[in-house]
Amino acid sequence: MAQPERRGPQVLNIGEVLAQLSGDFPGMTASKIRFLEEKGLINPRRTPAGYRQYSDGDVERLRFVLALQRDQYLPLKVIKDYLDAIDRGERPENLPPGVVVSPRIVSDELAVELQNRGRKFSEEQLRTESGASIPLLQSLLSFGLISHSNGKFDEHALQVARACVQLESHGLEPRHLRPFQAAAEREFGLVERAVAPLASRRDSASQARAAEAAREISDLCLVLHRALVQDRISRMDI
Repeated sequence: MAQPERRGPQVLNIGEVLAQLSGDFPGMTASKIRFLEEKGLINPRRTPAGYRQYSDGDVERLRFVLALQRDQYLPLKVIKDYLDAIDRGERPENLPPGVVVSPRIVSDELAVELQNRGRKFSEEQLRTESGASIPLLQSLLSFGLISHSNGKFDEHALQVARACVQLESHGLEPRHLRPFQAAAEREFGLVERAVAPLASRRDSASQARAAEAAREISDLCLVLHRALVQDRISRMDI
C-alpha cells in the first residue's frame, strides 16, 4: 500500500504572498514587501538562483507589520523590536492597541487582547474610558482637540481625553490648550515638507519610505519639544 505523500512547509512566491494579503491590505505591492525585507522585518529564503521563497510564517509577520503600521502608525524600528521579542519567545511589553488583523505568530490570548483594544468608541464609551465629563468632551470637540468619524472616536481621542482630564485637575481647561493644537499643525507642516520629495513619488516603496520617515521625524519633534520644555522647567526658581 502506497504511503501518503508527505508535504513540507508551504513555499510561496511573491505573487502568491500578494494574493493572500490583498484582501486586508489592498494597496500592497511587491516593492513594499521588498522594502520591509530591506528593513529586516522579514527574511525569506532564497533559491540558488536568488528567487525569494516565502513561508506561512513570513506572511503572518507581514500581516503583523502592516496592521501595526496601518492602525497605529508605528515606526518600523518599534515594530521590529516587537518581532525580535516574539522571536526570542518573550511577550512584548506595552503592545499598542488597534491591531485589526490578528497575527498568528503571537499567542491566541495576545491576539484576542489586541483585537479587543482595536475598537472605536461612542461618546458614552469615551466618557467612561477616559473619565471625562460631558462638558469637558464638548469643550474638546468645540476647540478641535478631538474629532469623530460618523459618531465614533478613535484611540487618539481617548488619549487626548485622558490627558485633558488630568490637566483639568491642575486648572488647565481646553481653552488653555489651543496652543498645543496649533503647535501640532505646525509640526505636521514641517514633517509634510520634509517627506514631500518621497511622498510625491507614485511607487509604493517610496510611499512606505515617506511614511516611515514621517514617523521618525515626528518622534524626534516630540523629543525636542519635551527637552525644550524640561529645560525651562529646570530653570524655575522653585
